Amino acid sequence: MKELAGRLTALDPDAGAAVQVIAYFDRLAESRAGLEALVRGAAVLAGVPARLVDGERRVQVRVEADGTRRDSQVPPDPAWPSAALSPDGVPALWLERAGAEPSVVDAVILERAAGAVRRVLDRTRGRAPADDPALVETLLDATAPESARLHAARRLGLTPAAHARALALADGPPQVVPEQTADESPAGRVGAGPGVPPAERVGAGPGVPPAGRVGVGPAVPVLRLPESWAAARIALRFASEEPGRRVVHAEELGSLALLADLVAPGAEPPADVRALDTAAATTPWLLATLDAVASTTSLRAAATEINVHHSTLQDRLAQAEHLLGWPVRTPQGRFRLQLALALRHLARA
Repeated sequence: MKELAGRLTALDPDAGAAVQVIAYFDRLAESRAGLEALVRGAAVLAGVPARLVDGERRVQVRVEADGTRRDSQVPPDPAWPSAALSPDGVPALWLERAGAEPSVVDAVILERAAGAVRRVLDRTRGRAPADDPALVETLLDATAPESARLHAARRLGLTPAAHARALALADGPPQVVPEQTADESPAGRVGAGPGVPPAERVGAGPGVPPAGRVGVGPAVPVLRLPESWAAARIALRFASEEPGRRVVHAEELGSLALLADLVAPGAEPPADVRALDTAAATTPWLLATLDAVASTTSLRAAATEINVHHSTLQDRLAQAEHLLGWPVRTPQGRFRLQLALALRHLARA
């Protein structure tokens, strides 16, 4: 397919692009991508926002051209290029391209995306295999009807009375895990603390704990899993490969979670975060050292954590305080450091 697309592009750029679009949605269909992934593909390929609005199934998904989901209550413009999900249906998938005739590529994007969306809706609102990732997406979608979420839960082996957690992964699709019971062994869990969910993930089958950064939502009844998913996504923003914790539980954040509303990813970081980054750029050990100081109960524990002598740690902290411009060994300074590190994770997430 790639070779064919290359040959067609040399003859007709639109034809080559159309073949690439077909191959792209074929790959998404083979991986059983969910609705949001399909709408995101349409938006990124078209270079304009895309939205799916299916009033009958109460499904609404809108994704910006950069891949960010941002739903809108403003009705679609009938003038936008659109496609129905069935031959005799009403428009349900739009590309928000105003003032221009739809191109050949737009038409192919809409046709392939609409077909893939229809198949996902048929699976998640009707009969579907129990390992379908789209079922997890439906279970976590606050806009999906309660009946659709209950159906997805049953197909995933969860009863309406069950409690489960949502997991947000930096490098993978969302997951749902059943809450552990008192007689479960602690082996094979994501993280290490009490109440941590098992590594066997609903919708993904048996497996190892997820790699990379993970945000874990609170355990809730299955119909409240969208709330757990929202909390898990916030927790993921506080997670860090190094330094910091790779797995963060939303329940452990408490009021710190409120900071997520104050710092947008990629936005200009606060002054203390800029000071950290500036100091870290010239001092390789600084971030790991300060993270150990911020996350342990004493300076001796911090020295043990990073495997340095206590006097070496004191020398490092004196240098860090000079670079940062504030003390880190006083209660107020340590709190300021903890806050700056948390804000740094949020600004980089």
